Order: sequence, then structure tokens, then C-alpha cells
Amino acid sequence: MNDLSKKTILVTGGAGFLGQHVVHALWERGFRQIVVPRREKYDLTRETSVERLYGDVRPHVVIHLAAVVGGIGANRANPGRFVYENVVMGAMLMEYARRFGVEKFVGIGTVCSYPKFTPVPFREDDLWNGYPEETNAPYGIAKKMLLVQGQAYRQQYAFNSIHLLPVNLYGPGDNFDPESSHVIPALMRKCLEAKEQGAAEISCWGDGSPTREFLYVEDCAEAIVLATERFNGTEPVNVGTGTEISTKELVGLVAELTGFRGRVVWDTAKPNGQPRRCLDTSRASGAFGFVARTDLRAGLRRTLEWYRQNRTV
Repeated sequence: MNDLSKKTILVTGGAGFLGQHVVHALWERGFRQIVVPRREKYDLTRETSVERLYGDVRPHVVIHLAAVVGGIGANRANPGRFVYENVVMGAMLMEYARRFGVEKFVGIGTVCSYPKFTPVPFREDDLWNGYPEETNAPYGIAKKMLLVQGQAYRQQYAFNSIHLLPVNLYGPGDNFDPESSHVIPALMRKCLEAKEQGAAEISCWGDGSPTREFLYVEDCAEAIVLATERFNGTEPVNVGTGTEISTKELVGLVAELTGFRGRVVWDTAKPNGQPRRCLDTSRASGAFGFVARTDLRAGLRRTLEWYRQNRTV
């Protein structure tokens, strides 16, 4: 187990959805030298800014969470931006971590990196057995480059870089913007607004058949901190619950929890996305002792409670 208590830990994206929970988890563990760079001071897509960040902070550990990310709609609208900014941020942050003698680099990938028709449950060894689902392939491949770079740097420079592959996250602090949110916050907002407006129906993308696996954000933060402390392996590691739910079942559950009793109309002109997603999580359990603790219904309740308390409109 790595003693990080006196180390300076740089958390890119530490002010974001997942990042806030990771910073909190680190703080709860007793880590006090945590640095969260802000975009207005450090633009991580610019080399001079990345170099200045490392010079200013001199971190021992980097947890790279910063990403340009969104749901299917956002991925379809911004494939160029998603691939460019994610590749550039990852490549420069890792390169300058190497140059500045960083002891450990924790790269956060994505389930979107897996091939479209990966056998369920997804095993890390299947990561290179095909092309990702088309709507989020640019993002998924960009994040996969972190894994390639980390393994190459380990081989040539003995650089300690690890790579985690979280599934879809949800929880308090999530993005509820209808233009860029993921499925759970989008559904919660849609159902609540429909209930309040007395709408008879809501419309959902696809046909409801795809399955997804959802991980409560606090559980993901716990996994990242555990891996930072305990794991130094070269292979990628899935981070999830190991359970899946169909989109149709998810819509029914969110409707129940929000109190929406209207009809659900499926817009089959819109894409389904990847047919199924469910991870084999045995490597995370064996490598650093992570097992998800929050079941979906309980996590959805907490997320919904947070959203109701923090709605601005």
C-alpha cells in the first residue's frame, strides 16, 4: 500500500462531477496536499499551460479526471472536439508528469472504449477486439490512448501509470443539462418536468432494449482512491458493479421514483447506442479490493433528492 499522506496529489477535473467526490474521498482518508487546477488559470489543452501547472505544483501523484464528455447527443454533435481535447489533455499531462518526475499517474478511461459487440460481461482482455460503438467512438478511442501511452511509458521509462475503466456514473452533483447530460439525469429531469406540467407522455431515445451498468459516483471515487493507494499494475482495470439493467427497466424505475405516471414513447429514429454493457469486475476486487456498495435504487433515490434540493429552474 502506497503511503500518500504526505504526497502532493494533483487532481485534474477535481471540481467536476466525479472529481469533487474523489477529492472528498482523499480528504476523508487524511490526504491534505490536494491540488485542483481550474481552467481559467490552467488550460490543459495548451502545452505551455500544462508545463506551468507542473512547475507550480510539483505533484508526486496525478489523478487525471479532466475530460470533455457527454451523452449520445453530445457525442454525435462534437466528435472532433471530443477526440482532440481528450487526446491532447491526456498526452501532455502524462508527458509532463514523466518530465517532472511524478511518482504515479492514475489515468481514468471509459467503458466507451470497449468494442461495440463485446461479449458480456466485458473483460479487460477484450478491449482491443473491435471498434467501439459509433456514436461515442471518438471519445472512447481518445481515452484509450491514455492506456497505450501509459503502457509505452512504463516499457521505455519505467513510468508508473495505471488505467481504470469506469462504467456509466450517476449521483449527486451530476450534470442535468438536457443538451449534454447522460441518461440518468436526463431521465430524472424529463420525468419531473413532465409530472409538474401534467404531461401525458415522455419520449425516450431508441427502443428501450439496450442494457447499461451504472455505478454510484461515491463508489467510483472510492475505487479510484483504492487503486491510487494499492495498485501499480500495467493492465487496465474495470470499475463497476457487475450488474446490468435495460433502458426500458431504467425508465420505469426513474418514473416510479419521480412519481411520473404517464406513457413512455420510444423514438426509434434515434440511436440505441451500444447494445449491452456489463463489466467483469473481478480484477478490481482482486487487485485493490474494490467492490461497489450502493445498489441502483438507493443511489437513484439519493441522486433524485440532491437534484430536487439543487434545481435552479
